[in-house]
Amino acid sequence: MACSHLPQLQTLQPPKLSQAVHREECTQCFDNQDMEGGVEVCLSCFNGGCPSEERHHARMHHQKSGHPFTLNVRRRLKPTIKRDEEAAPPAKRLAIVEEREEDKYSHSTELKCWLCDPSNGRSLPDGTSEGKGKELRDAMMSSLSSARQSEVKAWEEEFTACEHTLTLVQPDSYQIPPSGLAHCGKCDLKENLWLCLTCGHLGCGRAQFGGVGGNGHALLHYNESGHSAAVKLGTITPEGTADVYCYSCDDSKLDLELAAHLATFGINVLTQEKTEKTITELQIDQNFNYEFSVTDENGKPFQPLFGPGLTGLQNLGNSCYMASVLQSLFALAPFKAAYRGDHCESCTEPLPATCILCQLHKIHDGLLSGRYSTPRANLPQEVAELPKADEPVFQEGLRPSMFKALIGKGHEEFATMRQQDAEEFMTYLFKSIRTDAKKRGVDEAKTAPESFRFGMEQRLQCGVCKKVRYKVDSSDSISLAIPANEVVRIPNDENAEPKKEYEEVELNTCLKLFTQPDGLEYKCPSCKQNVVAQKQSKFASFPDILLVHAKKFQLVNWVPTKLPIPLIVEDFLILDEYKGTGVQPGEEELPNEETPTVAEPEVDAGALAELEGMGFPTLRCKKALLANGGNPNVAVQWLFDHMEDPDIDAPIASSAASTASAPPDPGLISMLQDMAHIRLEINAAGEEDWVLFNDEKVVKADQESVDSLKPLAYLYVFERV
Repeated sequence: MACSHLPQLQTLQPPKLSQAVHREECTQCFDNQDMEGGVEVCLSCFNGGCPSEERHHARMHHQKSGHPFTLNVRRRLKPTIKRDEEAAPPAKRLAIVEEREEDKYSHSTELKCWLCDPSNGRSLPDGTSEGKGKELRDAMMSSLSSARQSEVKAWEEEFTACEHTLTLVQPDSYQIPPSGLAHCGKCDLKENLWLCLTCGHLGCGRAQFGGVGGNGHALLHYNESGHSAAVKLGTITPEGTADVYCYSCDDSKLDLELAAHLATFGINVLTQEKTEKTITELQIDQNFNYEFSVTDENGKPFQPLFGPGLTGLQNLGNSCYMASVLQSLFALAPFKAAYRGDHCESCTEPLPATCILCQLHKIHDGLLSGRYSTPRANLPQEVAELPKADEPVFQEGLRPSMFKALIGKGHEEFATMRQQDAEEFMTYLFKSIRTDAKKRGVDEAKTAPESFRFGMEQRLQCGVCKKVRYKVDSSDSISLAIPANEVVRIPNDENAEPKKEYEEVELNTCLKLFTQPDGLEYKCPSCKQNVVAQKQSKFASFPDILLVHAKKFQLVNWVPTKLPIPLIVEDFLILDEYKGTGVQPGEEELPNEETPTVAEPEVDAGALAELEGMGFPTLRCKKALLANGGNPNVAVQWLFDHMEDPDIDAPIASSAASTASAPPDPGLISMLQDMAHIRLEINAAGEEDWVLFNDEKVVKADQESVDSLKPLAYLYVFERV
């Protein structure tokens, strides 16, 4: 019997270029097109739903939307041929484009009508063989999938020209002979060569990922000559594109006149062929090919673990920071309780992919159900690549691309594939959850992040009149500066070089430093004079979960660099001595300060943009420039020197006579992300085991490995007992 609803199919339109097609996995769980039932993709809105009997999100979507047709998509892996690593890359500028799925996978599709069968959808075997059904199927299968669409958008780099490439001054034309382009001018390296676009000097670059050598002679030439722009030989294409780097900007840039600039040295771009990878290509290789060591110090493989709460997350390219945060949060009781169960029935968003609650429930189900924590099934089909008998087989891991795309949408950093700071991402995630709760009319005190919130008491006492002021600030974490004391280790081998290391620091020492009184210059509103006051920070209240952010960094060429300072952290933390007392009997409070209405001083827009580009808040940048005559280089150091001042975030007009400031902005310093997450688990026998999570690899960690990793972490989570 023919389907009587087929005329409705004629009214449907293929997906637009900007529309996300969720054909890879269900939008409300991690069931995907590689599983037995595949994914039901709605032909009206392109939502993806699973057909599993347990959850059946496809059926639920039809019940809520009334959309009549889906295309069931199933995918199977084909045998693949591994490309020779020595083969030359394609002769074109890097572009991240959709892989040809038909080369890697075989697909089967089936049209279903949900008006004929509202429970499971009625199969229409010939529905996509011709006409409108075929048009819709072909358009949907050829479009970018939602996951790939977000990756493409995040990875594509839009290089821009800079003042150094735009104002490049060259000598009169002269021909560089082939011998002059054969190897570095200061060593014998014949690859990774950079041609100075000002004078034609050829120098090798820095060592790069993948075994590409380099002695940094191109950088040395810049330091000696000041010539900023250089082009990488081997990346020049006939289209006039190439890898151009500006050493003054310390970034890849665009040379709008590259062909003309190269012609100065007798190089015709039309005859060039790309033979080497660009910096961006090498960076992407590193991100996707990085393999975490899965052996202990004796070379013994770690034991893979599987089951509820032991599910890994695939690396989407520099997404380790997000995986560490999610694994940490969903190991905690408040997040387990808040996002247990299915939100889809009560969800009012038209598409689950745009609902934060749907995606948090999806992460909860994916990580904790154990349904996806099984040994990898889709192994490479070439016999030569099958794992050896003694080689561990890990799980496939979940791809949280939908979650990342939603949380990062509109954010200039988290929407990209660049490395990010885990603590800053956690802070932003908490803000997103609270904002969403407020939109839905839910008290943010009832959200999961509230278990992290505590009060930090700020006490200020005038050194002359002894009057005090108390203020309580709300916070989700405590950021502790870790003292960096270098020591030189003399090796037993007299031929070995002395090694610089850092002294161990105890966490309690950092807490004592954070909570001890500190003097500062202050204009007392009671004394009406400049005095030396004492400020002190202590806990006004304790959270159920304490997040400790260990700030292990120093400035290297004005760039915050993470330091391997060993932090000694006990399993239990006693905080009683760090508890504030509030106003005490006999203490007299300072009067409130009047805020005069004064026009804010002007600062140079270029200098302000330079500091803002380094991640500093606008208000602090303005204060730093005003305090240092508008010099951005001196202002950077001022910012770090004054980041602990109690009134650094006070309006400029009311703090002109003071250099004091509030606790540091948790997003001020951007450091490298955590590469792994470790936690203590209780196994089936009631015994404690350390578990190491690194992307999709979830393994049992021995105590020795834990002891070596624990001091080098920079986020620590303590649960109140």
